[in-house]
Amino acid sequence: MKTKEIRIGNLKLGGSNPLFLIAGPCVIENEKSAAYTAEKIKKICDKLSFPFIFKSSYDKANRSALKSFRGPGLKKGLAILKRVKEKIGVPIICDVHSKEEVKEVAKIVDIIQIPAFLCRQTDLLLEASKTAKPVNVKKGQFLAPWDMKNIIEKIESVGNRNILLTERGTSFGYNNLVVDMKSLPIMKEFGYPVIFDATHSVQLPGGLGTSSGGLREFIPYLARASVACGCDGIFLEVHPQPDKALCDGPNSFPLTRLASLLEELKKINAIVK
Repeated sequence: MKTKEIRIGNLKLGGSNPLFLIAGPCVIENEKSAAYTAEKIKKICDKLSFPFIFKSSYDKANRSALKSFRGPGLKKGLAILKRVKEKIGVPIICDVHSKEEVKEVAKIVDIIQIPAFLCRQTDLLLEASKTAKPVNVKKGQFLAPWDMKNIIEKIESVGNRNILLTERGTSFGYNNLVVDMKSLPIMKEFGYPVIFDATHSVQLPGGLGTSSGGLREFIPYLARASVACGCDGIFLEVHPQPDKALCDGPNSFPLTRLASLLEELKKINAIVK
């Protein structure tokens, strides 16, 4: 099924358009690292003619432990994202965790992202949707794919039909996730572009006690399967040195392996579509 086309500047997402990539480090560690990663990913994507949107967060408000690194915060983080956007020339997507932050975030980013844990927070969804910016909603680990229809109706209620839906795994007992690939065609039936988050789907939430673990060796397998199932876009947390990442390192994909994975995904997508 073809999904609605969503426009982000010169990019066209969904519909009959090419597979696209949302990628970047989980959280902004510093400006130099964010800009470096964005530039490297953009060069890879430009070479492969792969549409790219840069993702990184100014704050990770849902870390496992109190003392976990959260990021530079709203003001400093948005300033960094603005400079990266201008310097590298890439669209930006970023999480928001409270409705009070939405207006400031909307001034900078091209897509507002609703984290999985907050996907049913009606006030946050409505505030983000009122900006008229595209809204990407991560499907909660606790939701069935058909439950996303209720979330779509909340967003549409204020006249916003620039909606993206992201699958990121479902809770499977304690500290584990499993991916039901049926969720991708099920959500596509709602008519909006569907993205597969191949990195959070291999996360082991809280698996290390004070932080989450992950099984990054399975990222390519799930990514390939999701493209074969017809997803419109791929979401990857990408880091130059995943083992040294300050957030979600165990489920981040190495920057050095990105080009080869995208080449594979592009070939699969051409066969499927």
